[in-house]
Parts: sequence; C-alpha cells; structure tokens
Amino acid sequence: MTAVIALMGGGAFTANDDIARTLLEGRSGRVLVVPTADAFEEPHLLVEAAVAWGERVGVATSPLMALTRPDARRDDYVAMANDADAVWLVGDSPIHLRTVMKNTPLWAALCAVVDRGGLLVGVGGSAAAMCDPMTDPRGGAFTIGLGLVDAMAVVTETENWSPEQLVRTRQLAGDATFVEMHLRGDAHRHGADPPWCERRPSLGDGRRGCRPRRLAVTSSR
Repeated sequence: MTAVIALMGGGAFTANDDIARTLLEGRSGRVLVVPTADAFEEPHLLVEAAVAWGERVGVATSPLMALTRPDARRDDYVAMANDADAVWLVGDSPIHLRTVMKNTPLWAALCAVVDRGGLLVGVGGSAAAMCDPMTDPRGGAFTIGLGLVDAMAVVTETENWSPEQLVRTRQLAGDATFVEMHLRGDAHRHGADPPWCERRPSLGDGRRGCRPRRLAVTSSR
C-alpha cells in the first residue's frame, strides 16, 4: 500500500472517526498508540480511549508507553514499532514528544513504518512535533521539530488559541508553508509518493525528507 503521513488537528480517539476509517482502509493488524506527548498528563486515559475508538472503527490497538527518553532506547519498544503497520502519535505536548524521540532508535523505527508503506498519524500537538519547523504552543513561535515532514508547520486545535497568538504565529510564518487545523473535522494528509510529496534521500537522523507539493484537507463533515 501507499505510505501515508497524516496530520490531524486534534480530538484523538474522540473525533474524526470517519477520517480514521478512510486512513485505515485496506490495512490489517493492530494500531500502535504512542501517547508520549501526554506523559505529564494522564496518558493511560488516551490508551483507554483508544480501545473504545478501536471498537468503533473496527481495529485493535496496542499501547507503546514510551514516556521518557530512556524509553525511546528500549529494545522491546523498538521491536513493537518495527512490527507496526499503523501508528497513532497522540498527546498535547510537542516539546516533550520531540525531547523524548529526537535522534533515538525508537523514532527511527517509527519513521521506518512509512518506508514500509505504513500509516503514521499525528494528532494535535503530536502532529506539530512531526514537522520542522515545529510550532511551540506556549507562545506560537517556531522551533526545531522532529522533521518527518519538513518545510511545513502546523498549528493544531486552533479553537483553543487566542486571537493574539494566532496573529503572532501568522506574522512569524511569513511566506512559509503553514497550516491551521481545527479540533474536529479536518486533517492534513501527506502521502509518501507523488502527488503528495517529493521523496528525497534519508537525512540520516530518523528524518525521511518529504517535502509537500500540495496540501489536502479531508473533512468528516
């Protein structure tokens, strides 16, 4: 199957079921749920929500509880990623996700899901972390991200941003590729083959070097 990187605006396991069904069509096996970006909140709640979501959309789920940087070097977690065909990165702290994953064996294994023709989904703050530049939700500025999708930034759950934050972020973005995403009903889907992106050689640090050619917004409404 064609590899797909999907960036969703938010609502992990509570919204956008129709989008999830579309992304999962034709795929088998369990969905790997990675709640790293909620490590300081209650990541087990996302895992529980994923079970109910799986029942609704017709898939089984397995948690990968990599919550700290040492976790991202665990051989058993890397093995789980190596066996996965579909992965959901969830949680609201892009900074923590980047801190845990960047330049680790686990992040390399998650990127390899795309190389195998798999599906890698980022939701909310996790979607922002997958990009480079990454949007810092604390003030709306841009910083270094994980770089799975480069030359593009996303702002997620924009319903929760103040008008002042959004104005500042738009000003800082300038002419850069920049996508605002809502909590419900929209997602940016970025495929690993044309026409979605231009494949370039691996950058050697777990990044795959996909540069978007155009954007696609899928809506459940």
